[in-house]
Amino acid sequence: MVCYAPCRHSDGVGMGRWIRVAKAYDIPAGEQATVDAEGTPIAIFNIDGVYHAISDICIHLGASLGEGWIDDHLIICPWHGWRFDVRTGASDFSDQVCIKRYEVTVKETELYVHL
Repeated sequence: MVCYAPCRHSDGVGMGRWIRVAKAYDIPAGEQATVDAEGTPIAIFNIDGVYHAISDICIHLGASLGEGWIDDHLIICPWHGWRFDVRTGASDFSDQVCIKRYEVTVKETELYVHL
């Protein structure tokens, strides 16, 4: 059974909390990392000095997106090539299919995601 996530994102206002996940300098420009935010696997990308965070689990078959390849702003799933824009979570083949996206902020040298 394959389940596709609808394209809906939280605006970060209201419920939820900010979780420290890494030192910002541990993910330099052009790099990516997979982190565990209190049990939630998240892939973080630093593209041209801007951090983006999405679910690390591909909605197709569960591959780690943090192990994929970046092409411009698209992460390419290492298992089957599904592609998602790390800025929006949207797939490049359907505007109805998205990966969960998380807000990211840097405070001093600490990187936080909003769960």
